Amino acid sequence: MIDARAVIMAVREGRPPGPEAIRAFALGLARGEVSDAQAGAFAMAVCLRGLGEEGRVALTLGMRDSGSVLGWDLPGPVLDKHSTGGIGDAVSIPLAPALAACGAFVPMVSGRGLGHTGGTLDKLEAIPGLGTGVAPEALRAQIRAIGCAIVAAGPDIAPADRRLYAIRDVTATVESIDLITASILSKKLAAGLGALVLDVKTGSGAFMAEAGAARELAAALVATARGAGCATDACITDMDAPLLPVAGNALEIAAAMELLTGAAPHPRLRRLVEVLGGRLLVLGGLARDDAAGIAAIARALDSGAAAETFGRMVAHQGGPGDFVARWRAHLPVAPVRLAVPAAAAGVIERHDTRALGLAVVALGGGRAREGDAIDHRVGLADILPVGARVAQGAPVAVVHAADEAAARRAAQAVAAAVRVGPGPAVPRDLILGWV
Repeated sequence: MIDARAVIMAVREGRPPGPEAIRAFALGLARGEVSDAQAGAFAMAVCLRGLGEEGRVALTLGMRDSGSVLGWDLPGPVLDKHSTGGIGDAVSIPLAPALAACGAFVPMVSGRGLGHTGGTLDKLEAIPGLGTGVAPEALRAQIRAIGCAIVAAGPDIAPADRRLYAIRDVTATVESIDLITASILSKKLAAGLGALVLDVKTGSGAFMAEAGAARELAAALVATARGAGCATDACITDMDAPLLPVAGNALEIAAAMELLTGAAPHPRLRRLVEVLGGRLLVLGGLARDDAAGIAAIARALDSGAAAETFGRMVAHQGGPGDFVARWRAHLPVAPVRLAVPAAAAGVIERHDTRALGLAVVALGGGRAREGDAIDHRVGLADILPVGARVAQGAPVAVVHAADEAAARRAAQAVAAAVRVGPGPAVPRDLILGWV
């Protein structure tokens, strides 16, 4: 039986207990041996005093081991990527099948929208019939047959994290670097990964808006994942502007399909898919260096191999068998479209990217409260990039909405979030460095 009081007291006094005590505390969370009050006190102590690197690794491993940990016997590396969340960030959709087409195996355990940011599972569920709740044995079979899956974490994945996260949410302890790191990695490492790449975003649409905070989180994630035995690198990327010119579940799936099928280049999305995928191929031993890895991902996209693999994945998870060929016919479409006019002629100087994400949530494309239904049809399209010149009255974006009233409200929010000025304005580099 874990002595929860002793663990809390040690952390509170700035002398973190040894790894075994921290791991035992995590197991106690999952087993109900630690009370809600004790869990809240532990979270606050960690938030105020920290755990240190050794303690952070121990908490991560303890939460990982509080449930099932997948093991694999496959003829290639098991790889994955995690993003800290952004607007118009559909990277996972083309990345998972591109990696699989290059010989990797990708059991991508993904999440739902959180706050102003979109979630990969919500995006995928815009595809009719597609299910993301896949049982472990079905997941194993799908990975062996296709090479990739994008699924929700099952109830037996890191149950200690599920309990601690719920308590953090009501005790104002969500923003601790140690607790964020352990939460992210416990679920990712439970998938039995051989290597992981992290996309840590910074800018107005990121949870870590300040570059320094993003680098601190990236460093903690990398050190902890490596300490837990998983080869890991982190890329700092820009979220001062949406990654795509669209934001919203079905709209982002459509953009990803345009990239996969060659219908539109979407250069920012493509570049990030290539850079993250290229580094993963290096970490997994499938490419000698970043340049070779990027070239391999590019070939998977250009040859149609990634699209073909994605189509098989969609069908395997219950979606239409002809999705790649007829994705436009299958994706839901909002009944109302409303252009957002520029108040004056000039140059797009900046986006309040967080506000754009909140506009999508307000349209019904995200959740204001846990359990809210998602309207996959709604969102923003044709968002002009920073540096684009616009005439007065010309659209800076187009709202896709369920009704006219919602469209008008969203248009007002978008108009306030897109600043037009005399310029000049140059967009920030997408790739801001590696940790």
